[in-house]
Amino acid sequence: MAAGEMVHIENLNAWYGESHVLHGVNMSVNEGEVVSLLGRNGAGRTTTMRAIMGLTGARKGSIRIKGQETIRMAPHKIARLGVGYCPEERGIFASLSAEENLMLPPAIAEGGMSVAEIYDMFPNLKERANSPGTRLSGGEQQMLAVARILRTGARLLLLDEISEGLAPVIVQKLAETIRTLKAKGYTIVLVEQNFRFAAPLADRFYVMEHGKIVREFAQSELAANTEMLQEYLGV
Repeated sequence: MAAGEMVHIENLNAWYGESHVLHGVNMSVNEGEVVSLLGRNGAGRTTTMRAIMGLTGARKGSIRIKGQETIRMAPHKIARLGVGYCPEERGIFASLSAEENLMLPPAIAEGGMSVAEIYDMFPNLKERANSPGTRLSGGEQQMLAVARILRTGARLLLLDEISEGLAPVIVQKLAETIRTLKAKGYTIVLVEQNFRFAAPLADRFYVMEHGKIVREFAQSELAANTEMLQEYLGV
């Protein structure tokens, strides 16, 4: 594992029951980097995120986080290495207020953001602190889902489709948030259908197809790879 690598994945295979979903994924994410996983639905991007968190069925191969092998670790132990996963379904509790939702997960590592810092970053959430989870708009729920993992102290953020179905003004706010977090030294893996959202944010891109990484390129090579992306993604 090279110095400065936050995640190093080698020959990762993963299953859901009998279904063999990932077929030898190799990728790495450096500390402080934003990496975007691209691919059509069903290509294996969300499964890769879930496999990093230990949330798939059987996993084989190697996933090292900050140099530590996690392939046989339970999800709660992986989280304690400072990993936060924001799934597509958000998981906001309807019966709790926005602030109660925010306070729900335990701190897993030192240096989590304070509630004041979070409200500074997401002023909407401060305004809605006492509103029940169900009263929040989709955008506010998404901000809350991201804010919740920042409070835990996670430094590696796995963000799955955070811009999906949201108004352009909210998508812009989430893009700003990712830039701010990157500037603070967070490491971020993005799974996004919204290529226009992910493209300017990522330092590097991995393209997935049929549970494998088929291409990798840097932000500086984005223009040169437009045709290939059209072929793989239809963008």
